Amino acid sequence: MRHRVSEEATINLTPMIDVVFLLVIFFMVGAKFSESESRIQVTVPGAGQARPIARGPDSRIVELASDGSLSLDGRGVSMTQLRAELTAAHTSYPALRVTVRADGKESLSKFTEVLHVCRSSGVENLGIAVQPSGF
Repeated sequence: MRHRVSEEATINLTPMIDVVFLLVIFFMVGAKFSESESRIQVTVPGAGQARPIARGPDSRIVELASDGSLSLDGRGVSMTQLRAELTAAHTSYPALRVTVRADGKESLSKFTEVLHVCRSSGVENLGIAVQPSGF
């Protein structure tokens, strides 16, 4: 007959104790930094009157009328002005969305030129406004 030696299963607590000590040291060091920072005498400069930062438009509308005139948000512009304004707006607001509305009687070449100007100004989110016809 063989005698079985029973072994008790034990959990090794050494790694857990190491982690707990590291956390304690981390928080102690962090607390020391915040104490020493609060004791530093600093004269903070004044900034004057604070004004809220105005958020730019999320969407701009370019309209191409039947006579070939171009407008941006209801204000008449030329192609070069359109490119300059959209480039500046896209630089400030990369998520800028531009919707192009054109009269149905306007030529397709002028419409595609407007789309090209919008795209070349950096705007990636372009929309085309259409009026659904009744079926």
